[in-house]
Amino acid sequence: LAAAALPASASAGGNDRGHGGHGHGHGHGQGRYQDVQLLSFNDLHGNLEPPAGSSGRVTEVQPDGTTKTIDAGGVEYLATHLREARKGNRYSITAAGGDMVGASPLLSGLFHDEPTVEALNKLDLDVTSVGNHEFDEGAKELARLQNGGCHPTEGCYSDKEFKGADYPYLAANVLDEKTGKPLLKPYWVWKQRGVKVGFIGVTLEGTPDIVSAEGVKGLKFEDEVETINKYAKELQRQGVKSIVALIHEGGFPASSSYNYDCDSPGAGDGISGPIVDIAKNITPQVDALVTGHTHNAYVCTIPDPAGNPRMVTSASSFGRLYTDTTLTYDRRTGDIARTSVKSANHVVTRDVPKAPDMTRLIAKWSTLAAPIGNRPIGYVSADINRDGTESPLGDLIADAQFAYGEAQDPETDLALMNPGGIRAPLTYTASGAEGDGVVTYAEGFTVQPFANTVNLKDYTGAQLIQVLKEQVSGPNEAAPKILQVSSGLTYTLDLTRSGADRVVTDSIRLNGAAIDPTATYRVASNSFLAGGGDGFTTLGEGTNERVGADDLAAFEQYLTANSSATAPIAPPAADRITVVR
Repeated sequence: LAAAALPASASAGGNDRGHGGHGHGHGHGQGRYQDVQLLSFNDLHGNLEPPAGSSGRVTEVQPDGTTKTIDAGGVEYLATHLREARKGNRYSITAAGGDMVGASPLLSGLFHDEPTVEALNKLDLDVTSVGNHEFDEGAKELARLQNGGCHPTEGCYSDKEFKGADYPYLAANVLDEKTGKPLLKPYWVWKQRGVKVGFIGVTLEGTPDIVSAEGVKGLKFEDEVETINKYAKELQRQGVKSIVALIHEGGFPASSSYNYDCDSPGAGDGISGPIVDIAKNITPQVDALVTGHTHNAYVCTIPDPAGNPRMVTSASSFGRLYTDTTLTYDRRTGDIARTSVKSANHVVTRDVPKAPDMTRLIAKWSTLAAPIGNRPIGYVSADINRDGTESPLGDLIADAQFAYGEAQDPETDLALMNPGGIRAPLTYTASGAEGDGVVTYAEGFTVQPFANTVNLKDYTGAQLIQVLKEQVSGPNEAAPKILQVSSGLTYTLDLTRSGADRVVTDSIRLNGAAIDPTATYRVASNSFLAGGGDGFTTLGEGTNERVGADDLAAFEQYLTANSSATAPIAPPAADRITVVR
């Protein structure tokens, strides 16, 4: 039994990162071609425990074309699946596509994501690119996650000093403004028994648009394609011919099923979004692309500039899937034989044994988090979801911020909430011993983990109309970001139109009255939006700013004031935006 409980990667050389690999398998004669296993995932966001509700499910298309959902995720299961997948693969690399931390549930977020780094060390992660969320707490905090040391203000959480990540964070396109040099390593080379595979890691060039200004202070984000092509040349000069790019930017497949055949022919099939242009322009010297950011699942081939197919993968988010890619290495050329690259996404199902080391890790941090996390802050009568153009949870959060704004300044007219700031649904089923329908602080934290403040600003009616049009134009034209609105604000979103015209100007009403372009409106929003985040530049132009308390405190106050065990909150109707399709 003791032997059976050993992780699969505990065989010889399991953690010997200096020599690469996980030491699986037994001695065989070396042929010309060697299969290298690349296991990858992305956008874990500190989800150590199985994510709740729709955040913890994936959709699977069946042979007859119907779909079913499968419960997925949780690091105890992810560890078991990865260790099982590595068995018998002597050449196995585990890589990630960024956003391992940041916007994390309370269990990790409360401790500045040290629990997640510890879990990834135990998972034998070899390398990851940074994502935008790695910058949520700034470059110094990212350096601490890499190098170790206790938190500058909160100190150590146990008697042992935090040792940092065993794996390198790659940030090839993130430069220090002063020195012009990459903030962290731009690339890393995995070596085992004469096989060499180089990894280049980048985050999306638009990171400063989606992270608070404080988080990216003193940093410059360069073009993804130019950066990867530059370092691919450098690796080639060093004799590394097999190259994988880890890119924290992604696409939108035509189907939300994780096992959708992305290369199936037909109108409207395949994949769209920023990764398509990136993939088409990255030098053919790069053999495969591991991507992320959009939280979608896909395994697609997109032609490189020479017209040859190249694998582009993403494993959804929150540890629900992992991708298993076979790279066939040609020992004679040192390159990957691209014609034989095979890849598939696999579900991190919860029907396998839990990895005991992960169970212990979760238990250790849960004990520390429990006194804070288990406190009830409200009651709900049913699941309050975050799905859809306008979501019930989006309405609830906007109403909470509006109520908070009114308490600070009775002149407050409305509140706006960005959909990307809502990280999980509120579920009716109890997550612990609190009882069904009870919302705990930990659950509230999982919904809004960013520690933004609720800020008030003045805008003209013309600016307010412009803000609503920015949802579907400019940087948000291709993938609209529909703000969640507080009670009283209504309008029509006509998706049969294009660009800014999709927001029908003369339909915009506040408490039944048309918006007066010359009047002043006081708007509550989180500090990220108030700073012009997510492409809402006009929100950054407001005046007479008042900075309030953090958004989770506003949400907590609203739930506590408006719900009780006998009178729980019902899901809002989500009927403020009329959508025409």
